[in-house]
Amino acid sequence: MKYLFILIVSIPILLGSGKFQSTSQSTNATITYDVVFRESLAGIYKKWSIDDNSFGFSYEYTDRGRGPKYFEELTLNSKGFIKKQSITGVNYLKDSVNETFESIDTKAYWINPEGKNESDFNGEALYMRYDGSPGAYEVLAKLLLKSIDKKVRLFPKGEVELVDHVYVTIKDSFTAKLLTIKGLDMGPSYLWLDNDNQLIAQISGNLHIVRKDLNSLRLEMKRIQDSVEDDYLFNVARNFTHSLDKVVIKNVNVFTERGTLILNQDVFVESNTIQLIVPTGTKDIAHGVKVMIGTGKTLMPGMFDMHTHNDKFRGAMHIAGGVTSVRDLANNKQLKNLSNQFDDNKIVGPRIVTFCGIIDGSGPYANQRNVVDNLEAGLAEIQEYKDLGYQQIKLYSSIRPEWVEPLTKKAHELGMKVSGHIPAYMTASQAINKGYNEIQHINMVLLNFLSDTIDTRTPLRFTMVAKHSADLDLKSKEYLDFISLLKTKEIRVDPTVSIFENMFTANRGEASATYNKIIDRLPLLNQRTYLIGGLPKLKGQEKRHEDSFNKMLEVVNDLYNKGVQIVPGTDGLPGFLYHRELELYVQAGIPASEVLKLATIKSAEITGVSDLYGSIKVGKQADLILIDGNPLEDISNIRRVEWTMKGGKLFYAKELYASMGVKHFK
Repeated sequence: MKYLFILIVSIPILLGSGKFQSTSQSTNATITYDVVFRESLAGIYKKWSIDDNSFGFSYEYTDRGRGPKYFEELTLNSKGFIKKQSITGVNYLKDSVNETFESIDTKAYWINPEGKNESDFNGEALYMRYDGSPGAYEVLAKLLLKSIDKKVRLFPKGEVELVDHVYVTIKDSFTAKLLTIKGLDMGPSYLWLDNDNQLIAQISGNLHIVRKDLNSLRLEMKRIQDSVEDDYLFNVARNFTHSLDKVVIKNVNVFTERGTLILNQDVFVESNTIQLIVPTGTKDIAHGVKVMIGTGKTLMPGMFDMHTHNDKFRGAMHIAGGVTSVRDLANNKQLKNLSNQFDDNKIVGPRIVTFCGIIDGSGPYANQRNVVDNLEAGLAEIQEYKDLGYQQIKLYSSIRPEWVEPLTKKAHELGMKVSGHIPAYMTASQAINKGYNEIQHINMVLLNFLSDTIDTRTPLRFTMVAKHSADLDLKSKEYLDFISLLKTKEIRVDPTVSIFENMFTANRGEASATYNKIIDRLPLLNQRTYLIGGLPKLKGQEKRHEDSFNKMLEVVNDLYNKGVQIVPGTDGLPGFLYHRELELYVQAGIPASEVLKLATIKSAEITGVSDLYGSIKVGKQADLILIDGNPLEDISNIRRVEWTMKGGKLFYAKELYASMGVKHFK
């Protein structure tokens, strides 16, 4: 692999009319891009010129029965900003999209998920749509490159900045520009342009959009971008990590394994170990020891998110939110490399205490990670995960029902637990009787009472639960027999109720209770993600969906009360969604003290690390978080993390959030 980085410091980039121009195709031709999701061709993006300043776009991809499909047109004004835009189609959850924007003279008029609006407009800010094609990013890139201060104001609010751009020569044959943009999302956004400042690729996590004629260079571009991304994250770790030797947290209220508080304590930490816990003032503090005042605040153990999918960008969000340990419940087989970077603090992130390998069967709705066509391949995957040091296997929805028993048997022989989605055309009861140890997601529990003919590979696993679960009778024989099965088999349930709250109860243009406490703290695109609504629903279905979500909470509370082990996890936005998960458990009826035990010592016991983590005791590791308030009195205080200690390092939440464009709590 050969490539050359040339840092551009102050060289002006001169643009012409701002038209989309291709080095390989004529101006009016349709330019086609492949959309690759998890290394499989998943869709297509096309763009074309309508006239000198107007352009058309189509964009779609599929992800296990979900995925957007947009048709878009936009017109630019003389300064390259969007003058008129229309977007139709469906979003990722297949809800309809019909968004418009138009500026006339000194006014702008728009309709989007927040409703119909108008405002004064001078034509020198970029309207940033809710849903749509990558076309808006290409417009933004051109504006940033022309901007004298490398900033562009967004409309109706927000600002983005061009942090850096480099020329990259790939394989000695093709030169491109890689732009690093800050202000749209948590962490930088990256765009690839050709010499005519036309988009050639947008690589974001598992979703890659690349011009079709350059697809052979996609992985090379990804490797180069990975290096740039790593450098950014390494700098975050260097700049916002505070080393500790000896420290005393003075006059703090300490959360115990019993779920109580011991008031007004001094906690002495040395070399990442809790050395002493005594009433305030009863032990002298040596000169030069760092003292951190905890008056009126709560010292808790670092928390455990029991359902995560980690990448290098999510780590700091976990730490800022007080999560120091996680289970990773499906990832690529290079996850140990990322874990090592977290542990060495090259990248800020949590301790991965459980590695869970995923296996799915082939088919149109396959997870696209480690897909197998036959049982023998599945058995081999289990062995490979074991050899990599994984402790758990997750089976997904396209696994053939007849494979479940031999797959779980193989995993158990290797000392591994088995969890997952319930495969299509099975019930949870059947999966448990075939060897499951744990069920992911509360909807998979509720599907047990609907039918074994539901294709759980498709969005039916959401929509059927939303429509019918409100009717579940928790006193029925069918339900009580299932609870008995869970207890007899010692089955664990991983509810992730917070993702279903937003999915079932969110209405377009409004932040659901899942996100309304934090939405104003987030960058623009993240805000808009949580305003587009949840599952598509007909008028009049809103109450039904809400009732089904409330039934989910009833079931979570009932599972807890009946002694079924539940674990707090998110499968979503790190940190913030975890706080909401804990709030929902309390809302369901579980006492706050018990919820906090689930988040700490109980999760540490489940993951086999309670000798080191999960509680504040002399001799244990100093994985600690300071809460401004008392979460036992109000569970929402769990959001008020001031700092986190992990691995002998101190991280201030305010600093980590600021590095991601997130505002700290007030």
